[in-house]
Amino acid sequence: MKTIGLIGGMSWESTVPYYRLINESVRARLGGLHSAKLLLHSVDFHEIEAMQRHGEWEAAGARLAEAARGLEAAGAEVLLIGANTMHRVAPAVEAAVRIPLLHVADATAQAIAAAGLRRVGLLGTRFTMEQAFYRQRLRAHGLDVRVPDEGDRAQVHRIIYEELCVGRMLPRSRECFRAVMARLVERGAEGIVLGCTEIGLLVDAADAPVPLFDTTRLHAEAAVAWALADV
Repeated sequence: MKTIGLIGGMSWESTVPYYRLINESVRARLGGLHSAKLLLHSVDFHEIEAMQRHGEWEAAGARLAEAARGLEAAGAEVLLIGANTMHRVAPAVEAAVRIPLLHVADATAQAIAAAGLRRVGLLGTRFTMEQAFYRQRLRAHGLDVRVPDEGDRAQVHRIIYEELCVGRMLPRSRECFRAVMARLVERGAEGIVLGCTEIGLLVDAADAPVPLFDTTRLHAEAAVAWALADV
């Protein structure tokens, strides 16, 4: 079994499920008392969020690259960034280390393709929905990616940062997400990408009329498949 390095804390609310899902997947595959070989570098999200908000992506990339180098030095053999938005700086992280980075959008796109779908709606932070880095990565896999309109994007972004990242799961926000997803389906989405690691804490398959692709779970499962490839 290879050692997984996870850059987490963005937010820690979703890093906890990452740890659980990775270990559950290892146990499901190997049985008994097996658990994952995993190293975690958890950042202070207050600092990272300020960099996001001010557009300081180079500084954010340097911060995550430093974390990646530390994980590699400690023995990690593969890296995960436990946040969809922070894949905005994935190139800086990849350039800083010799070990591979498993990109969350690749794991997600592969699951969508396996389900036989092509047109998907994308939910996430404003950065993930509006900037090109994530949509282009999905489109490179042949997917047609649709995002909510401006008003819905603003609501989704607000709920993520003001509620989900601080552990607040409110019924009215679940209803908001249901409505946003329904509108994406009306526009032709055959599935919905939960493109923020916290969204899966709020909604599940019962909240949408089409398949949901929980990027946290898919990313964790991809990491375990890589770590156990030679077992």
